[in-house]
Amino acid sequence: MPDISLTMTVVLCLTALAAGWIDAVVGGGGLVLLPALLLGLPGGTPATYALGTNKAVAIVGTTGAAVTYARRTPVDVGTAVRIGLAALAGSTAGAFVAAGMSTDVLKPVVMVVLLGVGTFVILRPAFGTAPSTAPVSARRVLAAIGLAGLGIGFYDGLVGPGTGTFLVLALTAVLHLDLVTASATAKIVNCCTNAGALATFAWKGTVFWQLAVLMALFNLAGGTVGARTALKKGSGFVRIVLLTVVFALVANLAYQQWVA
Repeated sequence: MPDISLTMTVVLCLTALAAGWIDAVVGGGGLVLLPALLLGLPGGTPATYALGTNKAVAIVGTTGAAVTYARRTPVDVGTAVRIGLAALAGSTAGAFVAAGMSTDVLKPVVMVVLLGVGTFVILRPAFGTAPSTAPVSARRVLAAIGLAGLGIGFYDGLVGPGTGTFLVLALTAVLHLDLVTASATAKIVNCCTNAGALATFAWKGTVFWQLAVLMALFNLAGGTVGARTALKKGSGFVRIVLLTVVFALVANLAYQQWVA
């Protein structure tokens, strides 16, 4: 357990609760959780400990949300796992590339893409409000494996922020899912990528396990409640949260690029 105060421990646990809820609804919980860990851990702690602890916490909430979704809404688990395995391979490749380059040059590009996505969702109110009634073709599944799996997985390993949100958008666009089903599918994909990342961090010994277990309980509660909220409120509610997270992500990246 790192040497942090009781007050900071409580703050981190409440942050994990909020991050679990956000992540379950539309992805992007890492936007809340990772900065909190970077600020809350003792000064001088290597950033890899924040990253490792973050993954140990997030995988629990993500799994809880995935189980909740799977019980209450139809999800093609087989397709989700195939996309998840591709994302695992993509994130591994992205991590290798990231080791030899500065990802700062990519942040403005990501901001432009996100602004474009946000504008598209605003101008297309029907986007993701209802699933397509036509069966999903093998070509679309392969496209989803390539884009949502390898492509976004590579981005996750290379840069990271907003991966869950990108997954929801890609799955909605490529597989013609409604936003709730896309969120459910994204959670299964996230479980695969988080498991691979956590295994790496655990092997390197950069996880504060006692803190992670404590925060994970709150993250699990937030993830479960978030999934139930999304299922109860429907795609219209998820759309509002999606837009909020997209523009929050743009603001976060802009701050990191030009202010911090």
